[in-house]
Order: sequence, then C-alpha cells, then structure tokens
Amino acid sequence: MTDSYRTVAGRGEARFEVRGSEFIGHVAPAATVEAAEAFVERVGEEYADATHNVPAYRVRADPFREYSSDAGEPSASAGGPALNVLQQREIENVVAVVTRYYGGTNLGVGGLARSYSRAVRDAVDAAGVVEEVPHERFTVTVAYDDSGSVRGLLESAGVEFEADYETEVTFAVRVPTDEGSALRDRIRSATSGRADIEIE
Repeated sequence: MTDSYRTVAGRGEARFEVRGSEFIGHVAPAATVEAAEAFVERVGEEYADATHNVPAYRVRADPFREYSSDAGEPSASAGGPALNVLQQREIENVVAVVTRYYGGTNLGVGGLARSYSRAVRDAVDAAGVVEEVPHERFTVTVAYDDSGSVRGLLESAGVEFEADYETEVTFAVRVPTDEGSALRDRIRSATSGRADIEIE
C-alpha cells in the first residue's frame, strides 16, 4: 500500500435537525482499526445520552477493513448509508460516527438513510479532504563524527526528522514509504555502514 490515497484533513463535525431529531456527524482520520474503534468509543461515551451513535470506517489495514453498524436503527437505514458516503468520496483511513437524538417523529428508512448520509457528507466537507502518501518511520543512531553527514542527507532529501544529541546522535525520521529503503541505503553508504538503523 505505497500508493497515495484520499483521507480527511482532520476532525470535522456537522449538526442539523430533521423533524425534531438532531443529527451530529463526526469524522476523523484513523490510520488503524484500533484508532477507528477508539474514536467510535470516545464519541459513544461523550454522547452516551443519545438515542443512537452509528459508526462507519474504512481503514487501509492488511487486509483492507470496512465496517458499519446500524446501532439499533432499522436495518440498512444508518450504518450502510454512512459507509456509502465514505466509499463514494473514495476516502480511506477515516472513521465516522453519527449521533442522533430522537425527536418524537419516525423518519422511516428512507428519511433515516438520507439523514445519516447527509451527516457524514457534511462532516467530511467540514474536515476537508486531502491526498495522503503512506509514510514509515525509522531511527538512525550514529556517533557525533557521522551526525553532520546524516543530517545533511536528511535535509537534502526533504524528509521530516528530529535529532536528539546525547552521547550519540539519534535521528527520528518520517519518510514516504516508497522512498524509505533508498534513503536508508544512502545513510549506510555515507557512514560506511556505521549507522545503526531501526525501522519502527
């Protein structure tokens, strides 16, 4: 999974009412199934008094994971329509939860499906969609003598890194997945194999 993909830029929220029922759409980036489920749990706790908290997510795990639940709403009226928006927008590594406070009027399956879809769509619009490239992280530990050449290499590659100067120098590097291997080879070559490299 080294190809780029679309995801939400950050958290987004949208609220509206339909015939007395209040809907609140929440979306957030989620790089793992665990992160997606933790977000679902957090929203569920925050809105524990809601009638329903309907989750849906799409995560680029291996294998790819898609999940939704109607969370007590009539079958195919909530989770499916919420997930469908994420599929239509072609966004991945994203989690959505729609909170509903029942307003006393039944909306029917069609009305529910439209409302749950709209809540996710509006929340995604609020968050914004970005093109993301998969990244990996690794650390490079070298003696002071080699730290200048490693730092120069990382700066010229234009990757994100943090340097920690202790008895040795450790660089924590974040690099696009498809560039990681070549960059590590260049570091090994520049330090004549003295660099200690660990992939996270």
